[in-house]
Amino acid sequence: MTNIEIVGVGGQGILTSSQVIGKAAMAKGLDVFMSEVHGMAQRGGVVVTTVKLGEKVYSPLIGDGDADVILGFEPIETYRAISKASEDTWVVTNTAPIVPFTVSTGKQTYPDIGEIYKALDEVTDKFVKMDARKLAIEAGAAITQNIVMVGALTATGVLPMSKEEMLDSVRQSVPERFMEINEKAFLKGFEQI
Repeated sequence: MTNIEIVGVGGQGILTSSQVIGKAAMAKGLDVFMSEVHGMAQRGGVVVTTVKLGEKVYSPLIGDGDADVILGFEPIETYRAISKASEDTWVVTNTAPIVPFTVSTGKQTYPDIGEIYKALDEVTDKFVKMDARKLAIEAGAAITQNIVMVGALTATGVLPMSKEEMLDSVRQSVPERFMEINEKAFLKGFEQI
């Protein structure tokens, strides 16, 4: 059984990432359960997707300390999911913050990133930070940050699918005209682990 918690904010491609993982697992004949919780996803609200896959999966829920991977598309949201982690959990986070409108208007302040990273680093030795936005731009389009993150997830070795199986799922999930950019984005993420 593989337990993946994917967190971030609306508009980051979290649901598409979950679908790429799910398609690859189903193509391999595995059971897949996915659940999603999101607030105002189109306005930058919190999005949490749980993906569980294995021979037999009975529930889409992940208990505290039971995640094999926390894939964080935004630093604060990664920190909020930390209760799902144990010392054996991979925590892979995008370092590019998405500032909530309450911070933009001056009503709140964005937490200290260094403190967030320190807290995450104390939970597990498998903590990876990367600027997925920068890597996506290097691949050809900022919008491919989610595929950068999927590439990094694949490189952890936690998934029961190979690099090529995951790349095939990416190819099946994106329009043909964007396939090359998404392949590059996947490989950029894969190289970070």
